[in-house]
Amino acid sequence: MNKKIPFEFLYQFLSLIIAIILVHAIYLGIIRPTASAILQDREIQMLEDPEFVPERSFYVVVKDFEQEACFILMFWAISLMLYKAWQNMNERRVLQLNLISASEETSILPQDTREYARPIQALAETSQNSLIARALMTALHRFRSTENIQDVSNSIQSVCDAESERLDSELSMIRYIAWAIPSIGFLGTVRGIGQALGQAHQAVGGEITAVTQSLGVAFNSTFVALLISILIMFLMHQLQLAQERLTHEVQSYCDDRLVSHLKT
Repeated sequence: MNKKIPFEFLYQFLSLIIAIILVHAIYLGIIRPTASAILQDREIQMLEDPEFVPERSFYVVVKDFEQEACFILMFWAISLMLYKAWQNMNERRVLQLNLISASEETSILPQDTREYARPIQALAETSQNSLIARALMTALHRFRSTENIQDVSNSIQSVCDAESERLDSELSMIRYIAWAIPSIGFLGTVRGIGQALGQAHQAVGGEITAVTQSLGVAFNSTFVALLISILIMFLMHQLQLAQERLTHEVQSYCDDRLVSHLKT
């Protein structure tokens, strides 16, 4: 049997490939050539003026391979979060629909559930898979079969809790990326310090340029990685907050529009 590859997996894979290609192209075409030119200009100015103090340059700070890897992971994580945010927006669009048409005086009896389920069943397939549609359908089916309002409330709670756990588990890849970015920065720190120690004999002889460049690799990689990690964690917490709000709003919607009108 031929099984279709999940769209989300394809999106994750293609977004990673695109991030690698774009970031590497920018590094090859802009960042590394510009950083090399700046470093050469600094060496000339330092030879001409011993008191010359170079200014920090963005291109020099981000020129190394560790920073490139951190930017690739940053854009990949952002693309994953944009996909999750797009799904959240689609869920909210369905939530804005008038799926349960009931006034304050309306009473919904068990034999009325089929009628109230028809507008939900008439939705598009993607909308029927939304959280609010699944919660309402589960509640209506439960009320028709058990005629117990408490069971209906419990079924809505179960659907929302399961969705909340699913959304939280799907953030595991983003959490891994947020952990991997500072780890890559630390690898750059180890590499830079190792290079500096290997060039210590030059510093003893009075030539400290190579040592300072290696130490720059160490500190710049950690600096960039920590900044990116802060950004990723902020965006991830905002996304998680939006997802939690969605589940709470679905519960409130079901309670206000459906459960409060049920009568046995």
